[in-house]
Amino acid sequence: MPLTFDDLVHRARALPRGGRRAILGIAGSPGAGKSTLAERLVRELNGTGDPWVAHVPMDGFHLADAELERLGRRDRKGAPDTFDAAGYAALLRRLRDGPGGDIVYAPGFERVLEQPLAGAIPVPPTARLVITEGNYLLLTTGAWPRVRSLLDEVWFCELPEPERVRRLVARHEQFGKTHEEAVAWVSHSDERNAELVATTRGRADLVVPQAALPRAGA
Repeated sequence: MPLTFDDLVHRARALPRGGRRAILGIAGSPGAGKSTLAERLVRELNGTGDPWVAHVPMDGFHLADAELERLGRRDRKGAPDTFDAAGYAALLRRLRDGPGGDIVYAPGFERVLEQPLAGAIPVPPTARLVITEGNYLLLTTGAWPRVRSLLDEVWFCELPEPERVRRLVARHEQFGKTHEEAVAWVSHSDERNAELVATTRGRADLVVPQAALPRAGA
């Protein structure tokens, strides 16, 4: 039977076991639908009752533009070494060791400014499942293996390349780039990163095809 979104909901719901908080990772290339899937899962699982699922994106661990300029990496923003991977792993460790009695605050990412925002996402002690998503959850270099070791499962979102690139260009346009600027950035930066992410597909616990992915805005 083909995998469906309902199958994903059931699988995610079963992850917390024995009173321990679980962390689900959603990986995939830029534009593959990771954020859309994570947000829809949170809505479906939380329903109308008390929220027990939280969403903590990897994007909050982007290095600030000022630091990227200092490091000479501003033109490669989005590459693995433009994130604080060790800081991301440290937050996941703190979340994994919970729930305790305190709210844990995670950084967010403001897409209009394209900058991280400290303390933007509260994870309450009642959260029994944390969904995190990002490009490099399955990478085996640098500090990224620490991230994978803290995740109960990692799912890999997979879209046909033409559709993924189309969505990615549209997203850049939505947040202020001209069509020409968006195409240039996708061609120069995003696609280089996408090629790297694609090599990690085989390490995922589950590959999520387009048919099981919710549509943006649904």
